[in-house]
Amino acid sequence: MKINIVCVGKIKEAFFTNAIEEYSKRLSRFCSFKICEVEEESRETNNARKNEIESERLIKKCSGTIVCLDMRGKMLSSPEIANFIESKQVSGTSEISFVIGGSNGLSESILNKASLILSFGKITYPHQLFRVVVCEQIYRAFTIINGLPYHK
Repeated sequence: MKINIVCVGKIKEAFFTNAIEEYSKRLSRFCSFKICEVEEESRETNNARKNEIESERLIKKCSGTIVCLDMRGKMLSSPEIANFIESKQVSGTSEISFVIGGSNGLSESILNKASLILSFGKITYPHQLFRVVVCEQIYRAFTIINGLPYHK
């Protein structure tokens, strides 16, 4: 299975990059894992238009089943996320793209293309930290699917 994280912007701090690299390495035993970054829109001053431009860039990079990460989405437990991924594997889905928007979130156009809109709660995460959290939850899901003791 191919798992993609499609997101806006680049990671700047080494400690976040190191954490993402560690989860990428761990995930390599379960899936093909890739992070696709799109450029943050810096010229547009209208937030709604900026959001739409970034979402268009994200859509172009998505493949397979689209899972948008948005605080308005459905909250699932780690085992439920694992069940979602496993059900996609069993049904023959070969690729899932987890989409993280920019500072203004995701536009309705990309949310409408999603098979699942997933929320990690109502709190606001720093963008770079959230990418690490998503990587960790995907890794956790695969350990649950494979019956490994990581998830307790």
